[in-house]
Amino acid sequence: MKRLTILAALIIPIFLCTSWGFFAHQRINNLAVFTLPGDMVGFYKKNIRYITEHAVDADKRRYADTLEAPRHYLDVENYEQNIDSIPEKWDDALAKYGLKKLNTDGIVPWQIQRSYYGLVKAFKTRDSLKILKYSADLGHYIADAHVPLHTTANHNGQLTNQVGIHAFWESRLPELFSTQYNFVVGKAHYIENPLQEIWKVIKHTHSLVDTVLSFEAELNASFPASEKYSFSERNHTVLKQYSRAYAKAYHDKMNNMVEKQMRAAILTTGSFWYSAWVDAGQPVLQNLIKIELLPNEQRAEKETENQYQKGILIGREL
Repeated sequence: MKRLTILAALIIPIFLCTSWGFFAHQRINNLAVFTLPGDMVGFYKKNIRYITEHAVDADKRRYADTLEAPRHYLDVENYEQNIDSIPEKWDDALAKYGLKKLNTDGIVPWQIQRSYYGLVKAFKTRDSLKILKYSADLGHYIADAHVPLHTTANHNGQLTNQVGIHAFWESRLPELFSTQYNFVVGKAHYIENPLQEIWKVIKHTHSLVDTVLSFEAELNASFPASEKYSFSERNHTVLKQYSRAYAKAYHDKMNNMVEKQMRAAILTTGSFWYSAWVDAGQPVLQNLIKIELLPNEQRAEKETENQYQKGILIGREL
């Protein structure tokens, strides 16, 4: 009995919401590089390891920065029942809702706009490090804007008795099935109005929320309960996760939704990078300046990594 109790205590459900999961975020940033035109792709390919590895920096900051979490989502229903009633421009939203509500219910569209302008400035100053940092972060936030559960107050199914669905959809499914996806998405294109474009993305993403939730609820009602979960051991810890059979049934039921959203995120990320470069005057991406981080910036990065390793999340799970 004592051994069973210890075993039960070591069973950890893998239901944490980590925003596409590190695997998918890194895959999206990596593949976005190959959508870029010839004048850009050489620089990005040369630095593809950085772009890929640092795709998850924004998630790591959620362990150190109290303002980071709301940059990843938009709880539409907490603003308006109709998403079209939310002001698209930051100043208008700030005047309507106030800063406290914005920092509670999410600011992902405006964070994408800020990151975009940061990338434009980095291109103009030809600062190679900042180009890479803003590119990596921009790809992260754009990818989050393609996750349906990042656009709803019911972000982890907690309001519909579906806790765990967030990481299931955005982490477990792509990790299991992305080798079957077609990631040839075409070439990046110029975006005239980045803010309007990201709102278009978010409105489409939000339209998928009901399908994500209702299809899982239907499957849960019909699937044998004893076959819903599986267990595996990692580092002497037993991990509980949705079984491959349950995941495949859900994945198939949604008719390639995860693949479609990943493909869209890849192309949108590449197009935002390309548009920022065009808006900066199409600087030649050779012999760029590398401005080292200031001492306080270096300390902040080290602190972020230290806090991430401790694993204590600040704010809500996404």
